[in-house]
Amino acid sequence: MSDEQHSDDQQDGPGFDLGLPEAAPAVTAAPAPSAGASPGAYRVLARKYRPQNFADLIGQEAMVRTLRNAFSSGRIAQAYILTGVRGVGKTTTARILARALNYEPADGAAGGPSLDLAVMGKHCRDIIESRHVDVMEMDAASNTSINDIREIIESARYRPVMARYKVYIIDEVHMLSTAAFNGLLKTLEEPPEHVKFIFATTEIRKVPVTVLSRCQRFDLRRVEAGTLAAHLSGICAREGVTIEPEALSIVARAAEGSVRDSLSLLDQAIAHGGGTVSADEVRRLLGLADKGRVIDLFEALMKGEIARALAEFRDQYDSGADPAVILTDLADFTHLVTRLKIVPDAADDAALVEAERVRGSEMAQGLSMRVLARAWQMLSKGIGEVQQAPKPAQAAEMVLVRLAYAADLPTPDDALRRLKDQPAPSAPSSAPSLPSGGGGGGGGPRLSLAPRPAEARPQPRADIRVDARAAMPAEGPRLGSLADVAALAAARRDLALKHGIETQLRPVHVEDGRIEVALVPGAPGSLIQDLSRKLNEWTGRRWMVSVSSQSGGPTLAEENAAVKAEREEGIKAHPLVAAVLARFPGAEVVDVRTREEPPADEGLAPSEEDYLAGPGADDEIEF
Repeated sequence: MSDEQHSDDQQDGPGFDLGLPEAAPAVTAAPAPSAGASPGAYRVLARKYRPQNFADLIGQEAMVRTLRNAFSSGRIAQAYILTGVRGVGKTTTARILARALNYEPADGAAGGPSLDLAVMGKHCRDIIESRHVDVMEMDAASNTSINDIREIIESARYRPVMARYKVYIIDEVHMLSTAAFNGLLKTLEEPPEHVKFIFATTEIRKVPVTVLSRCQRFDLRRVEAGTLAAHLSGICAREGVTIEPEALSIVARAAEGSVRDSLSLLDQAIAHGGGTVSADEVRRLLGLADKGRVIDLFEALMKGEIARALAEFRDQYDSGADPAVILTDLADFTHLVTRLKIVPDAADDAALVEAERVRGSEMAQGLSMRVLARAWQMLSKGIGEVQQAPKPAQAAEMVLVRLAYAADLPTPDDALRRLKDQPAPSAPSSAPSLPSGGGGGGGGPRLSLAPRPAEARPQPRADIRVDARAAMPAEGPRLGSLADVAALAAARRDLALKHGIETQLRPVHVEDGRIEVALVPGAPGSLIQDLSRKLNEWTGRRWMVSVSSQSGGPTLAEENAAVKAEREEGIKAHPLVAAVLARFPGAEVVDVRTREEPPADEGLAPSEEDYLAGPGADDEIEF
């Protein structure tokens, strides 16, 4: 092999040390390109550091373990399908698998398929460089027809030329036509013993189930941000690049689990920083906001300080941050605080920066789960509004205003306590709380980031029922009518039983401890047993509920309907209402609501002139 050929292999081959056979001469590393070198001499990091064996794969331990056990026991399938998001290594894994299937030691010793690929074999380099005659790759995105599959079927009949197996790698297999899939089924199910198929796809749901059932499926996982940051740190050390740990975390999280995306972003950041990469440069490069400033904005919103929050947002926007990205970062931090509240050990994640780890843990202790859930919902909806708005900055500011004003609103449980005149327990005076700002406009108390141990976990519903029984008199409630029984079912939140009492029972005789009713046609027979059992449980006394042969009176629903109809007929006879109905043809009286009469000591009784004057301004009549 000439020196020129050695140079070509050094440029086009893999970036890792491939461990050439001992018989071959050692290849020295190519010198660094000079300032006047050709632009095509540089290989991007995504190609230079592409894995060459299963030991180089990161984040796919489950797949590697399964394949290792299968190869060691001889359970090698005839077809594999690899799926996952972009950049997790589907095509790379397919090439490594083809290399493992055809691995033969370079010294000619006997061997079989193996996943131990640390030492280069006879066919390894050709397979890695995609020029082996028995390992054929096809891009299904540009070869979708049945004719392309027919060529594969015809060539599969012949034995391999050099290697142990003929391996067909079909990338983006979901792009094949229906006819192509159907034509492949027979060969895929019963291929010749010397043929193996490896498929790769990002859209596994588009692959017919008839194909999936003939393959062993491996789902390649997204690589965790911490693992990806450590991988990028090792590459920077090999490249001699100085990079801040926070910058590595930003790149790893921006890649969203894709190794190729992370390497492309790192390549761009190195070029942007000239060999030294800082976190601020990466943020400006990606259009991201400073993580510490995002936390400051979140803190201002949770305290209801609208003026401070808007000023912080405008400052980040003027610095080049995208409004939708700012809201997305706020949503990410809200999710982080929620995770830290539920799983405090999540703070040990290597992908978190120090500000997220420390301040996120503090806020997780001070904010309730209901507040965090409300903030998440508002931000999730706001991100969509900003992305569709003609002026995203203004739309983002309105989202922040809503979020800050929500800091004044009580949570549903606090509002329920106030309605019942049961104020929520105040936080301990010794707990430090953040000062409230003056930007809010609501009337409720400010959200505080002070720790509230009492809200660590909501009480189960069983405790609420126990408290309700303890508050009742010892002898339980007295029920004198079917309406009282329905009201008790409503108070106990048994809406199904309440509906059955109102619509399916006709009262015959009702007294405390004994109920005799008639069932309407079609009523379930279990209604009587359910009613008896629930009354015994709720009142603490034994009740006798029986079905009578008499017809019984009207049901509660029929009585309510009759009362409503009588009210509507009565109000239609009023001169003012009649005039309105005549003035607007087609108008109808939908409902009539009666206000409670004020106590006698709060005002004089209405005079006869008041009745004749018709409805007043406070009377409600719905049309």
